[in-house]
Amino acid sequence: MMTDFLLIVALVVVAAFFWQLRQMAELSRTITEQACKKQNVQLLAIAMESARPSIGGSTGICWKATFMFEFSTDGINQYRGHILMHGNRAKKIEWPIFPEPEWMDAPLASGKFGSCGSRKSCDSGKCH
Repeated sequence: MMTDFLLIVALVVVAAFFWQLRQMAELSRTITEQACKKQNVQLLAIAMESARPSIGGSTGICWKATFMFEFSTDGINQYRGHILMHGNRAKKIEWPIFPEPEWMDAPLASGKFGSCGSRKSCDSGKCH
């Protein structure tokens, strides 16, 4: 009878920790999407790299997890960053060094190469 009770308690604890990990994964995705939008990069993927139990969250016992995310600045190259979570809080977002995104400015490019030279000649369809 006591072993059944302990088994049920252990199952509830494992389920609660799994639930908390799922909440952290969803929250880290939301935070990463917002950070990528702010940096003007495209989020490609996000995955959990590591997780371990920790003390100090809002409930006392929580998870300390590291999520790896991949992003692109131009649709061709990809880079990896990390988001460090402690409970339901993002402690740090680590970005690698990457070139400033240029793909947002591509339609507005003007000059000798890759464009018509002036906006009026492009609008009229007469390129030099």
